Amino acid sequence: MKRQRRIGRRSALAVALGLSGSLAATLAVADELVAPQVRWGTCPRDVVAEAAPTELQCATVAVPVDYAKPEGTQIDLMISRLASKNPDKRRGTLMLNPGGPGGSGLTQPALLVSRGLPAGVLDSYDVIGMDTRGIGRSAPVRCGFTEDGPYTSNIPPYAVDDAAVTARAKVAKQAAQQCARHDRNGLLRHLTTANTARDLDRIRAALGEEKTSYLGYSYGTALGAAYASMFPERSDRIVLDSNIGGTHLDREGMRRYALGMEQSFPDFARWAAARHDSYGLGRTPAAVRRTYFTLAQRLDKAPVAGFDGNLLRQYTFGNLFKKTQYPKLAQQWQALAAGHDAVHDAVARLPSQNVTAGKASSAIDNPLAVFAAVTCNDVEWPENVDTYRHGVAKDRGRYPLFGAAAANITPCAFWPHTPAEPPVAVNDDGPRNVLLVQNLRDPVTPHQGGKMLREKFEERSRLLSVDDTGHGAYVLGDNPCALNTTTRYLVDGTMPGKDTLCRAG
Repeated sequence: MKRQRRIGRRSALAVALGLSGSLAATLAVADELVAPQVRWGTCPRDVVAEAAPTELQCATVAVPVDYAKPEGTQIDLMISRLASKNPDKRRGTLMLNPGGPGGSGLTQPALLVSRGLPAGVLDSYDVIGMDTRGIGRSAPVRCGFTEDGPYTSNIPPYAVDDAAVTARAKVAKQAAQQCARHDRNGLLRHLTTANTARDLDRIRAALGEEKTSYLGYSYGTALGAAYASMFPERSDRIVLDSNIGGTHLDREGMRRYALGMEQSFPDFARWAAARHDSYGLGRTPAAVRRTYFTLAQRLDKAPVAGFDGNLLRQYTFGNLFKKTQYPKLAQQWQALAAGHDAVHDAVARLPSQNVTAGKASSAIDNPLAVFAAVTCNDVEWPENVDTYRHGVAKDRGRYPLFGAAAANITPCAFWPHTPAEPPVAVNDDGPRNVLLVQNLRDPVTPHQGGKMLREKFEERSRLLSVDDTGHGAYVLGDNPCALNTTTRYLVDGTMPGKDTLCRAG
């Protein structure tokens, strides 16, 4: 009976996703493609240099642009591999995604090694990084965005009033039109989370694996949730860290950025207050918070060296991602408060919240284009500018630190394409194989996202909450409980019997 129920759910899911009969059939026979089809070779020079001293291999896998036409136009996706050196312990493949959408993941295996990915995981898996469709070396898309243009961040600027929302609407509309003009090969409309999940399954089959394990961060949790929902019997051990809350990023998900900043800012405020003699930002956390508002309002009226109030808010938000960035943030506040020429740090304009990148990107066009395409293609966004004005006004009050930014208008309000299919529905009918890892205080994906996905997956999942701040807990954080619990699951398959709290370590 359970098997029949699964077949029924899978058929219903295919219908819900708007799959044609031929597409559903194509996906159904993908299990049979178990003969390895990948030819590994040397990675491109820049990948080799960035991954050093870890040595990766690279290859390409062909996938259809349009899965409704599986024999139609194909694109090549570039993937990387850090192969297990212990065949006796090798379990299979562990696919990675760094987030975004728009983050390159070719060197992510090497990054996680540099951050201390345990040897047990490296023995158990061939760790697979990749540039997903549209990114980097996988048929990259572009919209013509430049660093000196009006559209330089996937997070809208802080709107100080209604007029600022109206002004931003013009920029967002122009950005959407730019993307339409640059989409000469028609790929942009096919950048969706559902299609990327289908790509993962094509890669799994090309690697000759009956199943694949997966580790995704931030937006990578949406992709992993989609894969585990669309292909439950082909998903092995799934770890989703810093959860968006579903299988796509929508307007409400972006508005939760403001909630995340409210919940994580107090950690920085306590840190700065304890170091008042060094930075002079306030003797108490409340005083540090007041300094933020005072400084932002002052810069709104009189920018310092091009650093205005919006940039301060974006810069502060971005530097709450990791506790190691607190000193840099405090120094910048200190310089701005004194009226000194503040050093412009490109991390303030980081176009995608790629938690594993750890650096700013000077080439903003590709990541911004992918972020816009995936978020706008996945789900319908409101088109009425008044909707965003009302949202900004509401969130400016309830989340004063960042609400008037996260609720502001995006190119999705003017996107030239309507979604080709509904967002992937979370499928709770499958193996209990989804471990959700979530810091209690995360500036971009607050703990609420983990709880939301836990409710949707029901008994397929367990939630591992971590009493820590920042974006990214497993390997990227420093909580021993989170590291050990997640590693045990990946290596031994030991899933917590119930939702668990890792106390501050």
